[in-house]
Amino acid sequence: MSYYFNKILKGDFDQVIDKVTDELKKVGFGILTEIDVKETLKKKLDVDFKKYRILGACNPPYAHKALLAEDKIGTMLPCNVIVQEVAARVIEVAAVNPMASMQAVDNDALKGIAQEITLKLENVIEKL
Repeated sequence: MSYYFNKILKGDFDQVIDKVTDELKKVGFGILTEIDVKETLKKKLDVDFKKYRILGACNPPYAHKALLAEDKIGTMLPCNVIVQEVAARVIEVAAVNPMASMQAVDNDALKGIAQEITLKLENVIEKL
């Protein structure tokens, strides 16, 4: 089982970010955090890096259910989605596979939640 799902798109980096954010909203996810890796590496290390953003996506009802089932699951939240420019106007979007990350947690109550979130994130990636 792969730890992520991905899709390659052609287009403008910022427009892809907007599209990803919109598709996530359609299935109940909001963006809690956004890390601009390119900007951070330039600022902290003075190195140039490709356009690369990490979006911390959260679906509050599912996060709440997961936290009630396993109080340490917050170490694996939010669900990360990356957007990176792999070539000029070639953008890869990848999302964590919750089923893969939940394998490390021995809690049957989380399996159903992880399956539902997995389907939602797979659907988002497919629709891009």
